[in-house]
Amino acid sequence: MNEVDIRKYAALMAELGLTGLEVTEKDQVVRLERAPASASLAGKGEETVSSLVPQPVECSADAEVCSPMVGVFYAAPAEDADPFVQVGDYVKKGQVLCIVEAMKLMNEIMAEEDGEILEICAENGQVVDYGCQLFRMKRTL
Repeated sequence: MNEVDIRKYAALMAELGLTGLEVTEKDQVVRLERAPASASLAGKGEETVSSLVPQPVECSADAEVCSPMVGVFYAAPAEDADPFVQVGDYVKKGQVLCIVEAMKLMNEIMAEEDGEILEICAENGQVVDYGCQLFRMKRTL
């Protein structure tokens, strides 16, 4: 894969508001990732090859977990599997809450802090936008 192709994919990421993209071409795999627009001004718009995992966006004082990208929300790792979390579950920081699929790339969305799941705001298989509320949580100390 050449530089022109990589720049084309980086432009596509910016156009679609994606934070990650993985392209497999013949025997080469290229993964592009960038920080969300609100992450920092210094790194704004820079695409890098890395292994960063998108992090949930903190939306308000009563912990809400919002989608860090446009994609499809999945509550479970497979169709016949139990959901990652259910209403009333207590979760720990770093625990997987769901998956958001973007361009055939499965992105695990993790809890930013310990808390109790009060509401699951998205339906399994629903298309979600950047910043769309996925979960409402009550923080625990």
